[in-house]
Amino acid sequence: MLEFLGENYYIDINEIENSVSYEPLIKEGEEGMEEIKEQQISLTKWEVIKMMLEVVLSESDTVDEKLGRHSTGDITIPFKLAFNTLLINKVIKKL
Repeated sequence: MLEFLGENYYIDINEIENSVSYEPLIKEGEEGMEEIKEQQISLTKWEVIKMMLEVVLSESDTVDEKLGRHSTGDITIPFKLAFNTLLINKVIKKL
């Protein structure tokens, strides 16, 4: 967990799966319509989320307690962008 502004944050694994998964495919077969059970993901969404998580988890500077949507501290721009994007898309959540 990370603590910013007195709040603890965590990564919601289920939200990552929901964000990158496609709806089940429905295919017309011999016996009518059937659902394909294979998991299908958007590779583009997965790679972007993975990259943003790597940026957040690899930040080595001191923690900026003013981090948030309006931060102007010493944290890097990639970290701010990744953290805020993941927070808005509910991949990172407050505990």
